[in-house]
Amino acid sequence: MILSRIIKTDLSKTTVLIRLMVGMVFLSEGIQKFLFPAIRGAGRFEKIGLTSPEFLGSFVGTFEIACGILILIGLLTRLASIPLIIIMLVAIATTKSEVLAEKGFWEMMHGSRTDWAMLLGSIFLLIKGGGLWSVDKTVAKNEA
Repeated sequence: MILSRIIKTDLSKTTVLIRLMVGMVFLSEGIQKFLFPAIRGAGRFEKIGLTSPEFLGSFVGTFEIACGILILIGLLTRLASIPLIIIMLVAIATTKSEVLAEKGFWEMMHGSRTDWAMLLGSIFLLIKGGGLWSVDKTVAKNEA
């Protein structure tokens, strides 16, 4: 019963485009947190003043990789979008509020365009699910 609610999706063919965008960006960013920890992982978290940057770099990177893969294949799409929404809300709050205060609204908006796209794409997937071409749809069809 709970699984069927989580994997429920519509018949949209175009949802795959949002899944590809969100999934690839998060997968790529997660991998980069391990490949380039000084600038994308622990070093970045330390620079913005977060506690336990080594742990957070690996923690966030692991979620980005795992959830990015799940979203790419459309498996547990709604569930996988939740950590990504949280990651993006924290990213916007911790990195863009300073830009807003120091450089103004338009500079903040320019610097946060990818953040907003990933946040809204993840919210879209939470609402709509994986779409027609997803593992979620295949599993839901087999359960029916």
